[in-house]
Amino acid sequence: MDKEKKIQLRRVFGYYRGTSFVIINIIGAGIFVAPKGVLKYCSMNVGLSLCVWAGCAVLSMTTTLCYAEMGVNFPCSGSNYYFIKRCFGSLIAFLYLWTSVFRGPGIIAGQALLLAEYGIQPFYPSCSAPKLSKKCLALAMLWIVGILTSRGVKQVTWLQIASTVLKMSILGLISLSGVVLLVKGREENVDRFQNAFDGEFPDASQFIEAVFQGYFAYSGAGCFTLIAGELKTPRKTIPRIIFTAVPLVTILYLLVNISLLTVLTPKEIISSDAVAITWTDRVFPSLAWVIPFAISASLFSNLLVNVFESARVTYIAGQQGHLPLLFHTLNSYSSPFISVLLLVSMGSLAVVLTNLIDLINYFYFMSSFWYILSAIGILKRRFQEPDVPSPYKVSLPIPLIAMAISLCLVLIPLVKSPSWSYVYVLLFVFSGLLVYIPLIHFKLRFVWFEKMTCYLQLLFNVCLPDVSNEQMSEVQTVKKK
Repeated sequence: MDKEKKIQLRRVFGYYRGTSFVIINIIGAGIFVAPKGVLKYCSMNVGLSLCVWAGCAVLSMTTTLCYAEMGVNFPCSGSNYYFIKRCFGSLIAFLYLWTSVFRGPGIIAGQALLLAEYGIQPFYPSCSAPKLSKKCLALAMLWIVGILTSRGVKQVTWLQIASTVLKMSILGLISLSGVVLLVKGREENVDRFQNAFDGEFPDASQFIEAVFQGYFAYSGAGCFTLIAGELKTPRKTIPRIIFTAVPLVTILYLLVNISLLTVLTPKEIISSDAVAITWTDRVFPSLAWVIPFAISASLFSNLLVNVFESARVTYIAGQQGHLPLLFHTLNSYSSPFISVLLLVSMGSLAVVLTNLIDLINYFYFMSSFWYILSAIGILKRRFQEPDVPSPYKVSLPIPLIAMAISLCLVLIPLVKSPSWSYVYVLLFVFSGLLVYIPLIHFKLRFVWFEKMTCYLQLLFNVCLPDVSNEQMSEVQTVKKK
């Protein structure tokens, strides 16, 4: 490697790039697949489904503000993982890491499958595309994204700006078209909103499933904690990013859902595999090929950004001793190549073995545990260290609200509709103990693994990062708190 070039993660994301980064994370697979799930679990009750979308925005904002306190006070990459380790110790942090190692690939697999859905569906106008074709395209996109991400931040930043413009244009077109159709006042367009709450109401377990689907569309708002070590002046930037990105996305989501319900019936939305394509065929038949490919292009950059950020968790875990030090290495482009390789490889397995709806329910049920723990950590730190200065603190009711809502998301499905799948989730989380006890607690080491580490380091041309003066000052700041 070039000895004159420093290999390190640099603080390159300012307010505009950071806001664009968060918007890309939020506006991804969710808004194109979740309307179907929300309506389905709301028993096709139009009014209730719109309330779910608004409620999920509130939930997203409360959890995002909690993450803001973590990112501002601990401005390092993967700061949510670091925060849990600092508040609850090594064991709990490892269980969080254990679930993240599988949750991250599951999320990007879901995004890759949706990207493939929109990319290939125009070639099958009268029927659903074959599953094999979808999965092959999803795998190809996933590995292309892995290659681009491994070439550093520059490949991500210019794509994120172009993608933000593209996504806002697509959602703006859908939203404005729906508003125009409502203003025209045609009976078939306004009929569904006149008695929006007259439909059947779901039971509690179905309602929670609807919230899972809606919250999936808002997921990613707290992504700044994963790249906090690459944000410029995180104390000022993070709050500004939140109060710009989340309200803007909320308004867009509500308008998009109103537009979809203006053009399509709830049954049509539920029966459609790609609701945006169905909407386009009805409103702009001449754009039937343009819109799907534009959506695929925007989803591609969303996939790219998610691989970029998810690799940061395993990167810092290598530094903290929860993963082999090999994961805390960078290549010549200052990218955590080994972490990216692990993420893409496991994501490929998820593409082959699972389907999109299963991924949404499984991984976001599991995420609710960590939202609760993060909120408890904020309260724990607030009362145990009251005199420690903090650059940013959320109002005390916010973590309480976030914890209560997340607790409901965990308990209600278990009580109202017990299922073995939820038991499997819990068993999976605690299965991390089988790895933690021998390898982390008792520090069991294998001679062959050290030799393999040296071989892989030479094979992939990676090394431990250099530490700049800026990074040293941030590390010292974190340790003092």
